[in-house]
Amino acid sequence: MRLLSLFLLLVSLNGFAQTASTALSPAANAKEAGFSADRLKRIDQNLQSWIDQQQMNGCVAFIARKGKIVYHKAFGYDNLEKKTPMRTDHIFRIMSQSKAITSVAIMMLMEEGKLTLNDPVSRFIPEFKNPQVITSFNLKDTTWQSAPAKREITIKDLLTHTSGLGYAQIGSAEAKAMYHKYRIPGGIAFSGMVLGDAIKRLGKLPVFHQPGEKYTYGLNNDVLGYVVEVASGMRFDTFLQTRLFAPLGMNDTYFYLPAPKQNRLVNAYQQIDGQLKMMPEKMNIVEEVHRDYPNMNGTYLSGGAGLSSTIKDYAIFLQMLVNGGSYNGTQILSRASVRMMTSNQIGPTVNNGDDFGLGFGLTNEKEAASSPLSAGSFEWGGMFATHFWADPKEGIVALIFRNIWPTSFDAGGKFKLLTYQAIAD
Repeated sequence: MRLLSLFLLLVSLNGFAQTASTALSPAANAKEAGFSADRLKRIDQNLQSWIDQQQMNGCVAFIARKGKIVYHKAFGYDNLEKKTPMRTDHIFRIMSQSKAITSVAIMMLMEEGKLTLNDPVSRFIPEFKNPQVITSFNLKDTTWQSAPAKREITIKDLLTHTSGLGYAQIGSAEAKAMYHKYRIPGGIAFSGMVLGDAIKRLGKLPVFHQPGEKYTYGLNNDVLGYVVEVASGMRFDTFLQTRLFAPLGMNDTYFYLPAPKQNRLVNAYQQIDGQLKMMPEKMNIVEEVHRDYPNMNGTYLSGGAGLSSTIKDYAIFLQMLVNGGSYNGTQILSRASVRMMTSNQIGPTVNNGDDFGLGFGLTNEKEAASSPLSAGSFEWGGMFATHFWADPKEGIVALIFRNIWPTSFDAGGKFKLLTYQAIAD
C-alpha cells in the first residue's frame, strides 16, 4: 500500500512539473481543449455582429485552455475606410496591461534578493524619503497644503495602488493639475523625457492620502519601472527584453517598435456618438499625445502604460503565470511568488470590497457567484480597450484586443460570457 501511495505521489509530482512548463500549442480540435465546436461559433457570430453594428472596427480574440489554443482569430478591419483586414499578428497598444509585466519584473528582483515588498521606495529613489500628504488643494492656482505621512511608501504600496499617488492625464482633477504643472506624464510621454527624471520629480510631490489607507489607481507602476532600473543596474527596456521577453519567446513586445515591425501597429479608432472614426494623429489628454507613439523614437519607458504587444505574446506571459511561473522549460518566477501575486493583498475597506493582488484585479468567492470566472481568476485591461483574464482553476487564458478610445462598449465582459458558455467537458 505504501509503495502504491509513493508511486501515485511521484506520478502526481511529475505531472505537475510537466504542467508547470506547459507551452501554448494549437488544439487538434475543440473537444481536446474541453470546448464545443458549435458553441465556439457563437463567438464568431457575436464578434462579427459587433462590427456590423459599428461597436468596433475590428478585434483579435484568443482562448487557450490547459495550454491548448482553441481560438485565435481576427475580425473586422484595421483600416475601416480602406477595408484593410485585421490580422492576428497585429501589434496593439496595451497601455495598462504593461502593469502586470512591470509587477513580474519586481517579483523577479525580489527573488534575487535585490528588494523586499516592505522596502521603502526611498531605498531606491531618495526623493521619496519623508513623504507629505495633501490636506487641501486649490485647483485655481495649483497650490496645496500638506502634512507629513505617517509612514514611508513601500514597494507593496506601489504594487497594490495604495501609495497615495494619483494619475496624470486620466486621474482626478487635482492629480491632473499637479502632475501637468511638474511635467509628470501618464505613460504616453512628452518628447525627449527620461523615466528617472520624471520619477524623481514625482517623488518630491505630496501624495493624495496616507500610504496603505485606500486604493487609488495611479502612477505606481511607472515608479516601479524606475525601481527596476536602480535595483538591477539595467535600463528598464533592456531588463524586460533580456530577462523576460526573450526567454519566454515574446518577440513582438516593446516600448517602441523596431522599424521592420512598425507596419504591424494597429490603427486606433474612436467611438463618439455611435460613430467610428480613426483617432487623430495628435490627441489632447491634458497634454498632446501622438496616436502612433509606439512607432516613434521615444525615450520614456512607462511601466504603467508604455508597452505594445500582440495577443499571442501576452497570452504566453499569462500562461507562464497560470503554469506557476514557468513556460516551455524556462522558469521566470517561483510558484510561491505567483501565489503571492494572485492572492488578495488589501483589506475589505481599502477598495470597496474588491480584491487586488500584486499587479492584478482578482475574482473573489462573492464575485464568482455572479460571474463566469472562477474564484482566484486574475484580470486587467488597457485604456485603448485591450482586456485579459486568466482562470487557473479552469486552466483558461483569454484575451480580446481592440485599439479604440473612447468607447462605451464592454467587449471584454461579453467575451467572458461567450468563452465560458462554450466549455463542454
